[in-house]
Amino acid sequence: MAPSSPAFPPSNIFVLLGVGLAGILLMTRRLRRRVTKEDFGAFVQRLQVLPPPPPPPPKAPHPLTGLTFAVADAFDIEGYVTGFGHPEWVRTHESALKTSPIILALVDGGATCVGKTVIDELAYGISGENNHYDTPENPSAPERVPGGCSSGSAVAVASGLVEFSLGVDAVGGVRIPGGYCGILAFRPSYGSVSNMGVIPVSPSLDTVGLFSKDPNVFHRVAHILLQIPFGGLRQPRSIMIADDCFELLKIPTSSVIQVLVKSVEKQFGRRLLKHLNLGDYLSPRLHSLKQLQNGTKNDESRSTLLSLANAMQSLYNHEFRNSHEQWISSTKPVLDPFISAQINRSLANTLALDCCHSAREETRSALYSLLKDDGILVIPTVLGLPPKLNAKQILSEEYLSHTFCLSSVASMSGCCQVTIPIGIHEKYSVSLSFIARHGADSLLLDTVKSMYATLQEEANIASKSNFSKSSISKEESAEIAKEKGNAAYKDKQWQKAINLYTDAIKLNEKNATYYSNRAAAYLEMGSYLQAESDCTDAINLDKKNVKAYLRRGTAREMLGYYKEAIEDFKYALVLEPTNKTATNAVNRLKNVFP
Repeated sequence: MAPSSPAFPPSNIFVLLGVGLAGILLMTRRLRRRVTKEDFGAFVQRLQVLPPPPPPPPKAPHPLTGLTFAVADAFDIEGYVTGFGHPEWVRTHESALKTSPIILALVDGGATCVGKTVIDELAYGISGENNHYDTPENPSAPERVPGGCSSGSAVAVASGLVEFSLGVDAVGGVRIPGGYCGILAFRPSYGSVSNMGVIPVSPSLDTVGLFSKDPNVFHRVAHILLQIPFGGLRQPRSIMIADDCFELLKIPTSSVIQVLVKSVEKQFGRRLLKHLNLGDYLSPRLHSLKQLQNGTKNDESRSTLLSLANAMQSLYNHEFRNSHEQWISSTKPVLDPFISAQINRSLANTLALDCCHSAREETRSALYSLLKDDGILVIPTVLGLPPKLNAKQILSEEYLSHTFCLSSVASMSGCCQVTIPIGIHEKYSVSLSFIARHGADSLLLDTVKSMYATLQEEANIASKSNFSKSSISKEESAEIAKEKGNAAYKDKQWQKAINLYTDAIKLNEKNATYYSNRAAAYLEMGSYLQAESDCTDAINLDKKNVKAYLRRGTAREMLGYYKEAIEDFKYALVLEPTNKTATNAVNRLKNVFP
């Protein structure tokens, strides 16, 4: 009798084993995703640092009572090893003997610390991706990076796991993930918050930063961090839009600026708004950058902002090496190749390092002069939508240099900056940033608190608008061109102003102000016929445009049409009886043409 055949041939057994193993791996991945999804991969360690008991009534409770927070894994907490984004760092370091004073201050204020969060490897990077601990999931864009280096702290807040969190920011480590995750993010003035008990990354650039979704919590916690008293809200006296910075945006600029402009108009009035080219403003004031460029054609072709970004990156790399080169050399940890390449870039000589430090001081002085005690500068936080996970885009030289153009403004000047979410574009969060001079943190925080609700309202209105994108874009672009023209006119760049007003007219031919403003520039150029023609167009569009009558009267006076000039000035007085310019012109011309 022939032996019975096995139930399954050997080859089929291996197939079944393979299918079984594949099923186990698939189930493991699914389970892992479920576990990760619970905290979005934000935490590397859960713990509790509890606040003191609240005072008995009738005393007021602690200001942060009931709030929970997390900290990036670069902050020391007694009894725990500070991981610094790398398992080799954990293996080669002891538990912290003391808790960072800034954590203690928040706990004393009534908040509970509930864990440490993922950071980029050695806190070096801006993507938020970490091969050792996995990348925290961006709640608003799961297939895209959360931004780094304080990715876990941003994700913990954006996902609602905690009310606020702390991160570290040298070259954008808090501001960038705030922008990508759609939450508030604060980089205080350099040196205003203690860095004790925080592993250094780049000591001359490092700051402790804050995340929150709630503007009221954000405001309260920031005051605890800065140790400044609460008071009445201060208001800015000027809000300056850096047009050249917004030109770096990879999403429609006009929509972002429209939300800002309408919010400022509603909250403070349009008179506060100004436009400027930040690179042009900084160029004559940053002499050290010219020394760094060293006369090479490649460097000479770069804008001031690109040069400033390059100086910041050079300083960042140099100081990171100084802080951690000994550990890297002795431990030889496996590092991401991109990080290794970046930190191995060194400054060529001592002079270059001195120039970078000098550029910091010059940038601070320049921003201090621009913003004074009550000015706010507005720039984009990031270039646009967060890059996709594992995308090569975030490693490209262009992406890094343009991103650092934006972050270098506050990093190199030591100014304070807040990232503010202002809506959605193509399902992803959009933000902009407010910057105040070094030491003006209170003004900055008050401005954000005053404007936050209005910004959100205008963002919602813009997203629900029934107008077509093209018509909105034209109207907004015309206003932007006009504002740029006003800035050029103020700087006595008459031809540039004429060109910009002409652009505005091409985009919107029905706005009398554009013609009247161009006429003013033509008058300065001595082009009286063009000025007269523009004023006539303005008056045809708006019969009550006093400035158009005054400017046409001036043009006609210069052309020798005295009778017509007097008529224009008199009509201006009918519209505005107390106008001194019109009164003086009428009296003057009576002597020439009785």
